[in-house]
Amino acid sequence: MLIGIFSDTHDNLDKIREAIKLFREKRVGAVIHCGDIVAPFSAKLIDAELDVPLYVVYGNNDGEKEGLKKVFPQITEPPLLLDIEHKIIIVSHDFSQVPSEMIEQADVLVAGHTHVSEITEKDGKLWINPGDCSGWLKGRASVAILDTESLKSEIMELK
Repeated sequence: MLIGIFSDTHDNLDKIREAIKLFREKRVGAVIHCGDIVAPFSAKLIDAELDVPLYVVYGNNDGEKEGLKKVFPQITEPPLLLDIEHKIIIVSHDFSQVPSEMIEQADVLVAGHTHVSEITEKDGKLWINPGDCSGWLKGRASVAILDTESLKSEIMELK
């Protein structure tokens, strides 16, 4: 299964639409959002446009938590442990939020926050930061695609 991963959308509706369009083109089976959606109006767009399961955690800029929770009842404080296709995926906004005992059981760790995309392997685990979907901070907007079968991931730049 392919999983679309984005983070730090920061209310950039154009980039959210672009990311979801890319996820559709890639035929992802699920989407992970690593936080910093920011406002409920952005969450409503994500909810309206996605037609696959969404897993989402709060980020440090998600101040309207009650409003976000109304749109996404599944949203939670990080870290979030997922078992998808028999792979343990830990989702957080910042990797520092993941306790070491959770890291030990993970196959994949996913977080945003830094606005810098990066995929690394260390200690037999895949670490994915999809970067900044909004493009506001660094002028570069990106997402990631994870293949749960091969445990390979790639960063994809948005236009």
